[in-house]
Amino acid sequence: MKLFKKIRKTMIKEGNLKRYLLYAIGEILLVMVGISLAFQLDNWNENRIKENTEINYYKNIKDQIDDDKTLIIEQLEYNNLYMSQFKYANEVLDANDRSKMDTLGHIIRNLTQYSDFDRKGNIHETLVNSGEIKLLKNNTIVNRIRMLEEKYNYVNRMENIHYDAIMSHVIQAINPVIKFSNGKIQKPDEIYNYKFQNLVLSILQVMIEKDKVYHEVLYEIEFTINLINEELVIN
Repeated sequence: MKLFKKIRKTMIKEGNLKRYLLYAIGEILLVMVGISLAFQLDNWNENRIKENTEINYYKNIKDQIDDDKTLIIEQLEYNNLYMSQFKYANEVLDANDRSKMDTLGHIIRNLTQYSDFDRKGNIHETLVNSGEIKLLKNNTIVNRIRMLEEKYNYVNRMENIHYDAIMSHVIQAINPVIKFSNGKIQKPDEIYNYKFQNLVLSILQVMIEKDKVYHEVLYEIEFTINLINEELVIN
């Protein structure tokens, strides 16, 4: 700045007005360029911070739904384990096969078992409420996260229906006819009838629907993870 001031004084003393004006204009342009560069640098830094924040959100979402995937697979396998047993029990009841009574007793005791993902958090809702969803520029990913949350909610509803059925109907039906300590059937005639078979079939229908939605959730998770991976590669 001292150098510029000295040059201005020299030009004024020499009476070279034209050169002075050209210099003054050049100095102003230089200052404007400097200010513009400073603004551009600030904007670049701000955009970079936003991009890094967005990337971190995608990574965190990916980690969370990847953990959810592990839990869903566990619940899917647990549900299928007992669903296969209950299908076999239905076949035994339908055939009125009393030679399988010991096996049937142990299976009926397991009617109190149910899979429970019980997802409490809501990624999409949290992002919306916090305003942080504005940082996610990939609308396709945002929409898939919303769809995934809807599937989670449906899983929770089906699990609640299953639990309520156990508490309201299954326990009342099997408590008088099964000895829980060893799974022995105490009243065969109350087991080998259409009412009890209808109960088993009702539970099976709930479990079949749960199996369907578990697979739908796994598909949504895989699809969303692939979208996030693509976005991370781009960035």
